[in-house]
Amino acid sequence: MLALTGNLAVAQAIRQINPHVCAAYPITPTTQIMQEVAQFVADGLMETELVPCESEHSAMSACVGASAAGARVLTATSANGLALMWEVLYIASGLRLPIVMAEGNRALSGPLNIHCDHSDTMGARDSGWIQLYADSPQEAYDNMVQAIRIAEHPDVLLPVMTCMDGFLTTHTSENVELLDDAEVCDFVGAYHARYSLLDVDNPITYGPNDLPDAYTEHKYQQVIAMQNADRVIREVGAEFGGRFGRLYDMVERYRLDDAETAIVVLSSTAGIVKEVVDALRDEGRKVGLLRPRVFRPFPARDIVEALKGLRAVAVMDRSLSFGAEGGPVFTEIRDALFDCEPHPKIVSRVFGLGGRAVARDEIRKIYDELDSDRPAKFRLVGVRE
Repeated sequence: MLALTGNLAVAQAIRQINPHVCAAYPITPTTQIMQEVAQFVADGLMETELVPCESEHSAMSACVGASAAGARVLTATSANGLALMWEVLYIASGLRLPIVMAEGNRALSGPLNIHCDHSDTMGARDSGWIQLYADSPQEAYDNMVQAIRIAEHPDVLLPVMTCMDGFLTTHTSENVELLDDAEVCDFVGAYHARYSLLDVDNPITYGPNDLPDAYTEHKYQQVIAMQNADRVIREVGAEFGGRFGRLYDMVERYRLDDAETAIVVLSSTAGIVKEVVDALRDEGRKVGLLRPRVFRPFPARDIVEALKGLRAVAVMDRSLSFGAEGGPVFTEIRDALFDCEPHPKIVSRVFGLGGRAVARDEIRKIYDELDSDRPAKFRLVGVRE
């Protein structure tokens, strides 16, 4: 057991995975990940080819080239860096390249802000990447190890983002139980690319001009792969739990068995919500929490099963969807619950933009609103009007 920040825990996972290539460009708050990896390489603890690039667009382009050549590839970025990768994110998923990327959630400019919200990865939710969200350095480490198996599964072959809250997780030290190097090596296994540009005996083409008579079929293959990822994520999480004692599912349910109202929230904010749930339970109120660990593929059936019997639900989004009737997680969950009976009342609460802290009293107020007759459909938590 070591006291590690999320960044350092992820760097240790990358060291143990020992990929063929890491291509990256520094950006707050994830610079430390590749800085640590560079030191591991310099100290002879990794055999990885580290490729420092001149921008995040170049970094993801290098990852695409290395993965297409048959390499196991990892990288890391955040916020504006992810935005600069935008074009290449779609190329990576469209070419079915199992790249794994650690992502420290951070607000997008402008105005310039380096603190946590989810606007970066929520903007990339339709790019074809699998998205996992961690609530702690321990889960960030575990997600990184599992992500390799998920991305490289022959029924998936899609890139994966392992997301953690900028500063709140990337720079916060908690006790982390690292696996033995040999255990990680055995769990992820050796990588043998299914299709490689360097396999001269079986020549292939990556990224040709895809005309209308074939493009839809290639997109359909991505749809099937993302559907397969739902099963594979569950299988890998169950195997990880069976071998190492930390079981992971698509969602985390907290005190929902007899709950009448609940909050849904991603990532590290779940910790403070659990404290409020416990306090309200001590007062005799039947409240609970649902934390989706996976956002793509969207775990619709798990969410419906967890929430369908409740009277009211508040979805807390750490990002805005301008012009929509709520945050992006809210709109997805409302859609999932549309056909279920009984149908809970569902409201949107956007919070924590640009790293603004959310207090226990504000979370308690959300639960109080759920007990009222007509809670506001949408509200920005803590905004000064």
